[in-house]
Amino acid sequence: MHAPERRIAHLDMDAFYASVELLRYPELRGLPLVIGGGAHQPVSAADGSRRFARLRDYVGRGVITTATYEARALGAGSGMGLMKAARLAPEAILLPVNFDAYRHCSRLFKAAVAGVAATIEDRGIDEIYIDLTDEPGETRALATRIKQAVKDATGLSCSIGVTPNKLLSKICSDLDKPDGLTILGMDGLAERIWPLPVRKINGIGPKATAKLAALEIHTIGELAGADPVLLQEHFGRTYALWLKDAAHGVDARAIATSSEPQSISRETTFERDLHARGDRAALSAILMELCAQLAADVRRKGYASRGIGVKLRFDDFQIVTRNLTLAEPTDDAAAILRAARECLKRVPLERRLRLLGVRASALSPRLPEAAGAPRGQGELLLWGEGA
Repeated sequence: MHAPERRIAHLDMDAFYASVELLRYPELRGLPLVIGGGAHQPVSAADGSRRFARLRDYVGRGVITTATYEARALGAGSGMGLMKAARLAPEAILLPVNFDAYRHCSRLFKAAVAGVAATIEDRGIDEIYIDLTDEPGETRALATRIKQAVKDATGLSCSIGVTPNKLLSKICSDLDKPDGLTILGMDGLAERIWPLPVRKINGIGPKATAKLAALEIHTIGELAGADPVLLQEHFGRTYALWLKDAAHGVDARAIATSSEPQSISRETTFERDLHARGDRAALSAILMELCAQLAADVRRKGYASRGIGVKLRFDDFQIVTRNLTLAEPTDDAAAILRAARECLKRVPLERRLRLLGVRASALSPRLPEAAGAPRGQGELLLWGEGA
């Protein structure tokens, strides 16, 4: 007896952060709205109305976390600098991020889905995979039930793609946004998937997209028909084989129900470029704060870390990372800071910096603390000290 064809769903909340904000500020519905940057809270007037910041008035180095579809239509999108977005959509409303509200809605929608389907893979604050293979019911009816459950629990819409695997479902959940439902079998590959640009495949980033374009490979269908030898020459054997499989919709990955994080990180983009010498005190304070926040995150999640890393983005947008493996796992802010400083010693710091981040990896469940053991009381050395 043959096993049933897999039914894997990818659920992606629609413009999640912006949609959560619209629950609080319904008067902004239908307007271009971007989320990001610093403290530009709405101001309430005496008559009960609210005055919102406009993108045209923003000054700084922040980036867009998300945007409504109306803002996206004007060219403003996630990851774009707010100053650049202001030139494209000056009248767009600007709101700061509110992660407490987003995490609350995230928990609500995931609990709602769990009430319909048992096997779920958590992929972040606004997306999950769902294995519907063994769930009773017709696929469209089942997916519609999930969408309605999410709507009832949060007041928000989501888009779902259902296919035989995770790779295709991830693509399909984006095809009919917002509030979309796309169901696709392998027989629909040529019609719905192959005309799409190669970047729609999760795992083909900007560099690979540019290299494929140089080979006159722009669509997924062109990738599917590409010469395997040519791909291997330019990408190496392993990645070339994956590219061919992905273009043909091949993906055997199972739904991973474990929610163990691989890493935890904190980073910040500066309002102005900073230099390791001229802005030593400011960078020292920022690094100390990031390490303290990271240590608190690691402890709150019940972990200790053996891998500490730093991430720097320079004024020319080059990104550099350095990592260090500790002898023992830690969740101590001072220990994380010392390791971060050791990483920084291995980076030439002649250029000005736009961004600084710290990362904890190689996570393991934290053992109970020894009674009376002090935490986070080690010496917090200054940026560049001892280098």
